[in-house]
Amino acid sequence: MQSMVESVGEKVEKLKAGDVVIPTYVGECKACENCTSGKTNLCETYPMSLTGTMADGTSRMSVRGERLYHSFTCSTWSEYTVVNAAYVLKIDPRIALSHASFISCGYTTGFGAAWKETKVEKGSAVAVLGLGAVGLGVVEGARARGAARVIGIDKNEKRSEKAKVFGATDFINPTNYDKSISELIKDLTEGKGVDYAFECTGAPNLLNEALESTKLGKGVTVAIGAAKPTVQINFLSLLCGRGMKGSIFGGIKPQSDLPVIVDKCINKELQVGELLTHEVTLEDLNKGFELVKQQNCLKVLIKI
Repeated sequence: MQSMVESVGEKVEKLKAGDVVIPTYVGECKACENCTSGKTNLCETYPMSLTGTMADGTSRMSVRGERLYHSFTCSTWSEYTVVNAAYVLKIDPRIALSHASFISCGYTTGFGAAWKETKVEKGSAVAVLGLGAVGLGVVEGARARGAARVIGIDKNEKRSEKAKVFGATDFINPTNYDKSISELIKDLTEGKGVDYAFECTGAPNLLNEALESTKLGKGVTVAIGAAKPTVQINFLSLLCGRGMKGSIFGGIKPQSDLPVIVDKCINKELQVGELLTHEVTLEDLNKGFELVKQQNCLKVLIKI
């Protein structure tokens, strides 16, 4: 989501009324152990919050006297909200506002996972399980890093052409075959598997398929989709040298990395505009929920 600052508190120094901003669910102080490690984007000073409240434990929103909660510190489905300045990024107003709303979460999570979190090497083979906004972001991030082969996997046949726009070289619809996804991926890679597999759906069984689809001894699986708290993993695959890691917001640091992505959007280096398939008003929000069930729907822009 993109927003405009209506007013600021007395201790806010880097923002002013009228600034175009993106609210983020991770912060960046640039000074804590994590921020300076070069290994993670999960700031210790401004951590990702799942409580639905401000840092002091309170909520600044209510409706008809009932307390409301700040989802992921952002509350982006509201016309007005109060956000800690540490979770807001001022952006270049030249960016298309629809693009700004898309890069505050889903697409950037995928793009960053390939571009920043794993830093996919030039010439790599990559598999992407799930071609929604997150998965298509992975596809484009892998392309930007110089991957030689990017295999997109989705049950929705309509995602095939869209995946090619973002940089996929191959498409697999697993419902068309009697083999497992990992077997289909190995069929395309001379039996070796891929260097990187990105699981973008959150389906527990696909984590093992992603793991099995990577190269023996050095393949890496990145879990991006939100899954159940506990997932059973094939330990033998890990024991044989394959790796697995999770990724929040694609490893993107909001203050250091997100402005780079904004510039790439302005310079038309990224295909973010291809994500937009439908628009609805906030009053027609229920219509948006119906639209996302359609096979040709990727992103619904909610106009507030």
